[in-house]
Amino acid sequence: MKVYNDLGLAADNGDVSALCLLDLTAAFDTVNNDLMMLKLERQFGLRGVVLDWFRSYLCCRTYRVIHGGKTSCTFYVICSVPQGSVLGPRMFILYAADLEDVATKHSVNIYGYADDTQLYLHGRRDDMTSTARRLENCIIDVGQWMSANRLKLNTEKTELLWARSRHGQSSVTDCRPSLQLGADTVTAQDDVRLLGVTISSDLSLQRHVSNVSATSFYWLRQLRRVRRSLDSESAATLIHAFVTSRVDHSRKMWPVVPATTAVPGH
Repeated sequence: MKVYNDLGLAADNGDVSALCLLDLTAAFDTVNNDLMMLKLERQFGLRGVVLDWFRSYLCCRTYRVIHGGKTSCTFYVICSVPQGSVLGPRMFILYAADLEDVATKHSVNIYGYADDTQLYLHGRRDDMTSTARRLENCIIDVGQWMSANRLKLNTEKTELLWARSRHGQSSVTDCRPSLQLGADTVTAQDDVRLLGVTISSDLSLQRHVSNVSATSFYWLRQLRRVRRSLDSESAATLIHAFVTSRVDHSRKMWPVVPATTAVPGH
């Protein structure tokens, strides 16, 4: 909602926005425990028993594999935060908090959700090349920061979207500068997927509505095959799990969708 709203406000002012979705390779698995403890102590002021709690949570973890009645050797986990845990995403946010300083240095907006990080800035339609270079320089510095903090920016999977209102969209589509990040070139796409929401370059949600509609009807067809074997409570549970949850996701954005993009039959 935050990113989409900022892009919409910029479009209302006649500006073009460059949105870059950064991709990190095994982000949670590469968090350095020693650096994590150092950041918690020096940057966030955690000391004493509280710091010992985090140290106990992160350090001296082990794992082993049991298969076919045989057990592998025990390995010590010297890095990473547990991805499926409650603390894991929060600890990663604390670990990567310095990224905001890097983005601010280049006057680039940054928004992150756990290990999903987006960089975006706005510029004039006739000065898109300059906007692209600013974003490119920011991403280069972000990559250097990540290398220094034992993280890896995956430029091959990093995505770029040039967004503006649908009025005059053709002129923007004809000239969408790419980003040159080392040996990799990040070319602009017509739409990107941000935390489950498909955002198109014209800021319409038609593609998102189509994707949600297609997925929902797919699961409805699958559930129809087993409907006679289910009681009402079980059927309702499956409907909420596979259909309603997708429609409800980011539902605050639905009122801005034109009526012509409504789901067929609704």
